[in-house]
Amino acid sequence: MDFNNLTKLEISKKELISKRDLIISKLPGVYQELINQSFIYKRVPKEYMLSSILFTISSSVGLVFRLDALGYTNYGNAYFTIVGSRGDTKSEAISIATAPLKKSDDRDYDLYKNELLSEPSVDRKVIRKQTMLQDATIESAQISHENNPNGIGICKDEIYDLIQNMSNPNSRDGQKWRTFLLESYTNKFVDIGRKTTDSFRIKKTYLTLIGGLQHQFLPKMFANGNLESGFIDRIWFTNILTRNNRMTFGEINDQVLKGYDACIQNILAYKRQSEKQEEKVKQLKINLTDEAHLALFNYSQQLLNRQTKAVKPFEEYFSKMCISIHKLCILIFMMRHAKNGTFASSLNIDDVELAIELNEFYYLNFQLIVYKNFNSPASKIDINEIVKLAIKNNATQKAVAEITGLHKYYF
Repeated sequence: MDFNNLTKLEISKKELISKRDLIISKLPGVYQELINQSFIYKRVPKEYMLSSILFTISSSVGLVFRLDALGYTNYGNAYFTIVGSRGDTKSEAISIATAPLKKSDDRDYDLYKNELLSEPSVDRKVIRKQTMLQDATIESAQISHENNPNGIGICKDEIYDLIQNMSNPNSRDGQKWRTFLLESYTNKFVDIGRKTTDSFRIKKTYLTLIGGLQHQFLPKMFANGNLESGFIDRIWFTNILTRNNRMTFGEINDQVLKGYDACIQNILAYKRQSEKQEEKVKQLKINLTDEAHLALFNYSQQLLNRQTKAVKPFEEYFSKMCISIHKLCILIFMMRHAKNGTFASSLNIDDVELAIELNEFYYLNFQLIVYKNFNSPASKIDINEIVKLAIKNNATQKAVAEITGLHKYYF
């Protein structure tokens, strides 16, 4: 790596840390405390906890809450990849944040087993309710989603095996996984036809995904169709920014954990209620204030303007940012109102502004990923292709230099 690229990396990292701290400071207190205390007592990087909490909120919401804005309907499902090295407590962040989902799933599993034992019948189908899958084949994930129409979360300690399968053109399961994830991001339908077992149709999909990935495997994540298909553009990457190398006596305050758990259970309660047959209201629309709607409009226009000047792989990423801002608005809204269950409130300007900060935070993370792995021989990102596209889009040498981290005289 040359000196100019190294400088660019350091600048990006400092900007990311500053933005991360700003975002955390604007979150409701219970999330701030969980992030900060996890960093102190468990040495979990704050950025890892932030993404893991967002995944948990995303998985809890499901299709129950939607946002209608700027001519589109969007939902809060999102895909996260936590990037680091071995021993970076990636799994611990996920474990702490998803504990309320595990608690809920444990309870639902006990009910499922008791129902099977109490009324055993060959003709009677007992449906297992759950929010999160830890390890599943593509077939079982699809069936789980059919049984849980409001959505299902895919939670993996390491997602390399999934990425490897998706990158393998000879893996039928890998291609099915990629299609399932691509379609679900924008909540499209999936129709599963089978010869030997029942066929079924998921009218509106809602998948969430989180997993750790060692940075050595990042180039392979961009290879063999994952970049070209648009899968990479849908992921919110989280790089490690700060490590806590200091041991501290104590543990996360029990009241903080209980407060966080109560927030997640409040959201899940809405999802469970909507799944009841007698419930007439299956979805709730989040209303926006006029000020919030205008802020969302202006920011979306800025993204489109930036996209016209961008080159690969950022051009496509900006396109998905126009969708992800809506998803983040939903997640921020749910976080703000989960404690008191005040979901009848309107999305306001503060919610949109914080969602914008998060959207830019994940864009900076994506930039950092590209800077670090641009010249890797395993990566399929080609600087020559970027230069060609830059010429086509009338981008300046300075713009290309900023994206690649190379000095402008290189071009």
